[in-house]
Amino acid sequence: MALSVFKKLARGLRRTRETITGTLQGAVAGEPVGEETIDDLEASLLAADLGPELTEEVVGAVRRKLASGLRGDELKATVRETLRGALVSDGAGAASSATPRVVFVVGVNGGGKTTTVGKLAARERERGSRVIVVAADTFRAAAIEQLERWAERSGAELVKQREGSDPAAVVFDALRAARARGVETVLVDTAGRLHTKTNLMAELAKLARIAGREVPGAPHEVLLVIDATTGQNGLSQAAEFTRAAKLTGVVLTKLDGTAKGGVALGIQRRLGVPIRYVGVGEALDDLLEFDPDAFVDGLLGDER
Repeated sequence: MALSVFKKLARGLRRTRETITGTLQGAVAGEPVGEETIDDLEASLLAADLGPELTEEVVGAVRRKLASGLRGDELKATVRETLRGALVSDGAGAASSATPRVVFVVGVNGGGKTTTVGKLAARERERGSRVIVVAADTFRAAAIEQLERWAERSGAELVKQREGSDPAAVVFDALRAARARGVETVLVDTAGRLHTKTNLMAELAKLARIAGREVPGAPHEVLLVIDATTGQNGLSQAAEFTRAAKLTGVVLTKLDGTAKGGVALGIQRRLGVPIRYVGVGEALDDLLEFDPDAFVDGLLGDER
């Protein structure tokens, strides 16, 4: 029997949840919450990588309720309310009437960009859309080969050139082909680039300009892929990438392999960029649309 989206998300958040729920479960129902519990809560939230700003906000909300006699059974509700307020509900993505819809997938090497493109292609194909995936990472032959395998698995078309080709030329050719063939969605797998490399960031901006000349409003989405295991480093990545291209969302990968899943909340709090998808495993259907309520419930160990 297939797992529900909530069950998959809860499974993916298991390691992060374990750092938080011990404190919440230790608070005795009916008994006042004490300073020791608050200190433990603060430490667990920091360990889950919520970041200092959001952690301070949660602890502050708890302290404000101490005056009215906050009890152990009320602690989780206070934490949930504060965390849920830190997450924006924006799973739809940028609306556009242009065809094709152009999506750039960006990020540093090793974050899971190519895998994310493949899984997004599979999702679009399941909806009946024609999809082109674009091998704009021309620096690594392995990236082109990996994307080729994903195209075959998902039933998407692939546009590529030889290793070392100009990425701008690949994107140009792909958009021309998409318009000629009536393709609904174009997913561009860009080269992995460190957020500190200004020349590569300038190249990303160039790709965006070329796309905009070929298709009105393109790129309609720019999804930043962040490896959840990097924790707060993902915040600095996101901040720099926003300068090269207007991010519309974040894909948080490898959530099942880390105890730092709280970084999702930190990203939204600091940057206001919504989480669009989370990766919770290696299977084709382990890329989930982000559900703020399910995320917080999974983080705090609530059942559905």
